Amino acid sequence: MFPTTQTESTILPARTLYTNATVFTANGSPAEAFVVEGSEFVHVGGEAGARRAAGDGAMEVDLAGGFVLPGFVDAHTHLLMMGQALQKVQLRDAVDLTDLQHRLREAAAATDTQRILGAGWLYSTLAGEQPTRKLLDEAVPDRPVYLDANDLHSVWVNSAALAEMGITRDTPDPIGGRIGRDPETGEADGMLYETAAQQIVWPALAAHATDEDRDAQLEEAFANYLAVGVTSAVDMAVQDDDLAAFRRALDRRNGTLPIRVKGHLLVARHESEADNLAQVAKAAWLAAELHSDWLQICGIKLVVDGVIDSCTAAMKEPYADGSSAEPIWDRESLIPVVAAADAAGLQIALHAIGDEASDIALDALEEAYHRNGPRDRRHRIEHLETVTEANVRRLASLAVVASMQPVHADPAIQDNWRSVLGDHRCERAFPWTEFTDAGATLALSTDAPTAPHQPLANMYVATTRRSALEPALEANLPKYALDLADALSHATRDAAYSCRAEDRQGRIAPGYLADFTVLDSNPLQADAAQLLTNRARLTVVDGTTAYDAGTSADSRLAPRGQRLNQPA
Repeated sequence: MFPTTQTESTILPARTLYTNATVFTANGSPAEAFVVEGSEFVHVGGEAGARRAAGDGAMEVDLAGGFVLPGFVDAHTHLLMMGQALQKVQLRDAVDLTDLQHRLREAAAATDTQRILGAGWLYSTLAGEQPTRKLLDEAVPDRPVYLDANDLHSVWVNSAALAEMGITRDTPDPIGGRIGRDPETGEADGMLYETAAQQIVWPALAAHATDEDRDAQLEEAFANYLAVGVTSAVDMAVQDDDLAAFRRALDRRNGTLPIRVKGHLLVARHESEADNLAQVAKAAWLAAELHSDWLQICGIKLVVDGVIDSCTAAMKEPYADGSSAEPIWDRESLIPVVAAADAAGLQIALHAIGDEASDIALDALEEAYHRNGPRDRRHRIEHLETVTEANVRRLASLAVVASMQPVHADPAIQDNWRSVLGDHRCERAFPWTEFTDAGATLALSTDAPTAPHQPLANMYVATTRRSALEPALEANLPKYALDLADALSHATRDAAYSCRAEDRQGRIAPGYLADFTVLDSNPLQADAAQLLTNRARLTVVDGTTAYDAGTSADSRLAPRGQRLNQPA
């Protein structure tokens, strides 16, 4: 039986023997038992050897045939945004515009909050109709409505929201972004793309939230992650509000957190190179200040382009409608920032979805290598949804990590993605195995809340290329599907490598931190569909039980006794 979780996390004796399990070590050799002393694994192997290593007086935990694996490392996520999204009107599964409007009306009727916030809407829900403020006015005319697109790269708002933000026909577009406008009148049409969302909408909403709101949202993210076996996360767009929330969470727990967090400071593009470089200097200062087992600022994040769904990703060839999108960061502006961050020893994560964007990102990294000389860098390119074969090889030769999200390839959200490209590029979409075949390190993550945060659903898409949202749909380019054991390693061992944590995280091996999760059943011996029903029944962080499904039927328990609501 599992250790009992009371109102505080179970802190086990100095040495604990875990038996009766199948142990996926992500280290090349399976095991059936292991010993934890304090916060570390001290022995992993067969039961007899583990018993000898545990010695007299050790507590024994019978795992009842469970499947043990290293805690998942979500190598690209947005913690505060994830907690916020879980509290918004859920729109990802809205079947059509009528359904979406109905959900907004219901939300407005059920609450007297000043604003209606929604998350996850898909362009395909509109069946070719353009998202406009008027469509939202039909549902909620009297209160501001703010709806995050599924990819978080655009926000759809109603007329009341535009008025609240003071956006008029004369409001200029920010660098790298666009305010959607009616082609006849020039008035704002209710869509804000890329940096218009990041630099106008996000700060406006942040101004209406309190620190208490943000603390609750962060706790919501922590608890949801623990309930699905995630023990570490890399936040890929850290800003001042995120950082302040992390600091408060540390203070509440005397310097610890429920999961381990690494962060990349979001660097926004400005006209002035000096302003851009000042953000790099800030990241370097924070990296020196925040460097513990629980919270580190390890680098910067640069959003080189947009996304394919809204035709803002930088592509080498036009979209199906003949349009093209410029990158948010061109080579001239990007190279000085990348070179400075590289010289400062920071990790650089470059969002590059379009094939032209990955060209720009790799050019900037190559120039930084040339200027600053050889060393272990561990830079990353995020998403890589379309990429040339030449750049797959170039990425591998530069030892750049391919950071990718299987859930973005879910067939249920691909209709609009494929239609706006409409050509040969659809046949090499999300080519995960091309990167591994070329010798690159592939780190898998979810990019929550742009996709569901559950790692087992992510593994299902990775290993089948089928939909975790609508499993009956046909697979999306199954030639790129991953072996499940490989996918699990990419989401644990390689995800830890992607954030320079491979010496202590991502494996079950002596000397590694005792961060692990126990699933109900062995997914390697079951049909892939069972990944959608399998569950984490125990999550241990730093040798301490952080989540136990057996004692958390009515509540999730975060470490240090923080009670939260039922998982979404």
